[in-house]
Amino acid sequence: MHPIAFTAQHDKEAIYLQLAGALRNAIKAGELMTGAKLSSARTMASAYQLNRHTVMNALQLLVAEGWLEAREKSGYFVTRTLPIDSSVEQEKQPQYIPKPLTFAQPMSDPVTAELAQYKYNFAGGLPDIEQFPFVEFKRALSNVCQRIDAKKLHYGAVGGESELKFQIQAYLQRARNLQAEDLVVCNGSQEALFLSARVFISPGDYVACESLGYPPARKAFSACGARIIDIHQDEQGLCVADLEAQLQRYRIKLLYLTPLHQYPTTVTLSPTRRLQIYQLCYQYGVVIIEDDYDHEFHYRCQPLQPMASDDPAGIVIYISTFSKIMFAGARVGYICARTQILEQIRAHKQLINHKNDVLTQLGVAYWMQTGQFERHLKRMTKLYKSRSEAMAQELRRYQQMGLPLSFVYPDGGMAMWVECGTNVHGVKASARKHGIYLQTQDEFYFPDSERSLLPSATDITHVRLGFAGQDTMLMSQGLRQLMLLIYPRYLS
Repeated sequence: MHPIAFTAQHDKEAIYLQLAGALRNAIKAGELMTGAKLSSARTMASAYQLNRHTVMNALQLLVAEGWLEAREKSGYFVTRTLPIDSSVEQEKQPQYIPKPLTFAQPMSDPVTAELAQYKYNFAGGLPDIEQFPFVEFKRALSNVCQRIDAKKLHYGAVGGESELKFQIQAYLQRARNLQAEDLVVCNGSQEALFLSARVFISPGDYVACESLGYPPARKAFSACGARIIDIHQDEQGLCVADLEAQLQRYRIKLLYLTPLHQYPTTVTLSPTRRLQIYQLCYQYGVVIIEDDYDHEFHYRCQPLQPMASDDPAGIVIYISTFSKIMFAGARVGYICARTQILEQIRAHKQLINHKNDVLTQLGVAYWMQTGQFERHLKRMTKLYKSRSEAMAQELRRYQQMGLPLSFVYPDGGMAMWVECGTNVHGVKASARKHGIYLQTQDEFYFPDSERSLLPSATDITHVRLGFAGQDTMLMSQGLRQLMLLIYPRYLS
């Protein structure tokens, strides 16, 4: 007598897996009691109209999984150690209901914008991926695969592969006058930010940030237990006087800055303010995290050197990324800092993921070594400059039409910070319905700050418009649609 009713479905998974699944479910449901003897494989094959080897494969799988026992010259039996006796007994067993969980620091499930669904994309830090030389980079990866040292594929080199570190160090010296004695390669700048926070922040520590800033950075600090202190900004960047006042009031441990192309306002912090901030941080024992996320794209003049390039006290943690040069999915970022800091960062990184993808690191290193990296960078800088000029021209045209918008043409970066002269709270949701992605001023505040400078909804008047990620024709069409949403009475 065969143990259960079973009919094979020939259009689904392998039949032996179907049979094994049916027997497994019958055991779980108590239809087959523990210790029960199953019919022979020959009998079951005849009953189910299956090949005997198919039945044997199913039974042997269940033996391997521990549901069945195979006894020599006796056949197959349901394992006696299972906590199931029969369907009647199962009814007596308690029903397991998931209990509430206590998380260390509850966070909402991350929601990321699916940018491909938008026809017009004004994301502020988005490179034009279609311009990336994938064929060229594929050759670099192929070259690496053909001559790779297999030992590099094992654990080790937590701080990054030596080939890539050497190329980044040479590039930083050449392009940013930054002499990095050592660095740590990370999975993008976000991991670098989290590791830096993890190394320094204990629950309750204070971290100072620009009042308008990069939300994922402040979330990383907060997740490590930090209490965020907002610092006022003006048209020249971080206000030094307010920073000093908060340093006197709070025992601040870290200061997070985006001094070049401040995120989101695009303001470049002047040399004078940089020096004043550095001196204050040194005086109060504060470590500076300098996030230099798009240093390469500067158009009207040479960009200011990073604060880390003149750091005699060793208080600057310098973070940068290749996501804007390549694409976000490449996950190549890096940290430069004094030796003691990098030692701690490597130790914490090893706990998270041991190391970055080796093939990608070596591929990028070879790409840099051959000079292709900087040739691509020059092409993209030229392209993004032309797109920034095109956006500025379009915005000036709308100004001439009488729209009350204003903006300062930035020296570099990948976006513009536009004062619309009217409340734009809710424009993002309206724009989404028209296939437009943009960011509005309210997205860049941190409402959970210990000292929050979040304005009222009526004071939300700025939008951040990225110009790098789409061609000028789409940019022009998208701006037209956006202006109709923001200024209906002007353009109706």
